[in-house]
Amino acid sequence: MKEVRIYLLALLMIFLYSCGSNKPKAASGSQIMGKRFFTFNTVVRVNQIETSRDEVNGEDESAIHTPAEASVFREAVEKGWPGARMTWAFSWLALNDQRPNYRELRELIVSYYKKYGDEITFIPGGYFANMYNSREQVNRDLHDGLQLVSGMVGDGYRPKSVIAGFLSAENLIYLAEKEGIHVCQGNIWSQYAVDNGDGEGSISYPYYPSREHFCKPAQDKDDIIDIVNLDGWTVDFINAMHPGGRRFNDDWCGSRQGVGPIETVIRLGTERGTREMIATTAAHFDRGFELNGFAWVTCCWEMSLVEARKIYGYKGRNGLDGLEIWFTEMRKRWPDAQCITQGEFGLLWREHFKNNDSINYRFVQRGSGICGSDPEMEIRWFMNKDFRLALLRNWKEDTPEKVIDYTRYDLKAIEPADPQAGEPIRNWSLMNRLNQKGTRPQDIPIDIGELNGEEQAIIKGRYPDLLERP
Repeated sequence: MKEVRIYLLALLMIFLYSCGSNKPKAASGSQIMGKRFFTFNTVVRVNQIETSRDEVNGEDESAIHTPAEASVFREAVEKGWPGARMTWAFSWLALNDQRPNYRELRELIVSYYKKYGDEITFIPGGYFANMYNSREQVNRDLHDGLQLVSGMVGDGYRPKSVIAGFLSAENLIYLAEKEGIHVCQGNIWSQYAVDNGDGEGSISYPYYPSREHFCKPAQDKDDIIDIVNLDGWTVDFINAMHPGGRRFNDDWCGSRQGVGPIETVIRLGTERGTREMIATTAAHFDRGFELNGFAWVTCCWEMSLVEARKIYGYKGRNGLDGLEIWFTEMRKRWPDAQCITQGEFGLLWREHFKNNDSINYRFVQRGSGICGSDPEMEIRWFMNKDFRLALLRNWKEDTPEKVIDYTRYDLKAIEPADPQAGEPIRNWSLMNRLNQKGTRPQDIPIDIGELNGEEQAIIKGRYPDLLERP
């Protein structure tokens, strides 16, 4: 009996040690706190930009949307992260194309849902549907597209989420209240002057959007849309300050550089690209995890990129060697990380967070030294339902922090009206007091003490230490 008691005591001590104070505490019954999540999405389309059901722009990508490319892609994911579950989003044209390669492609991806547990869903407009279409038309596309996905998969299947690039508040309301879908990749953090649509101004982690603007977190129960709004790509916070991008030696450093393949392994090559992807991942899975109690990294790797070298001439690279390296390194460094579908992650977040009141995201990142991620700079981000705030400094020279972004969410926000025929509306951004991109005359970095009294009071209500003077 004495030996049994000693054994039980040892087990108790091991248990207590494993619950030590250095670990983020999970709320009772929480399935999200204390955990690291990775979501991996792809888009299957026919044209690079599908502005409507029967109008397109950009390159015809049909030649590189075949079962062969899908097989290579899915095998690379499974090799790098065995058991990973990913999300496939079909455009309207990809759902309706009757050529043999698209019919076989649809069948193959349905088999991945059955084999791996992948999610299959719809993407309206092939990104940024509101640029070209009325809100009413987007709602029709959402309804009919989701019906086509359900019919394609069969057995009563229903997607848990939608991918959209960005989606207007009215369309998000429709998804939640009419279609019963409560997760949407409905904003792209830092999307400004990059490629097609602009939607800068949101927070980078999940939130419930306002009925005024999809970039604005809902302020109260009368304002909330019951849908979890998710970012499309996790980006390098330092590099993201550059509007669109900048030339650095022989490189073009796009502002979405982070974990996305175009700006990393395809544009920069495998070695530098994977270093940047891992550095960006670490900012969330290490320091971000400590600050927020959970961590999330997300990436959309469009299926066209598997053979984009054939159409877009990306120096012969498709980036899949880098994908395997990145996935393998994530599993090695953060073995507890879970790769689940976008819908699963969003619903786990929704189960824990019932509104935006307790959102208090904080991030710290130093430049990786790769492309436009300046190694001497350090940025701190603070994001909640009231505002987002970014402070930048040169950590090597220990310079004082400057405010480079202060976006208030307590102010009225208005989305653009519906576009007119032939007149797309590109810019759906939410910018007010100070924006990180520095594109307006007022966007000059300032000391936090230079904000007016009202602005300082709002910040002090959340983070009083930021305004204390030594």
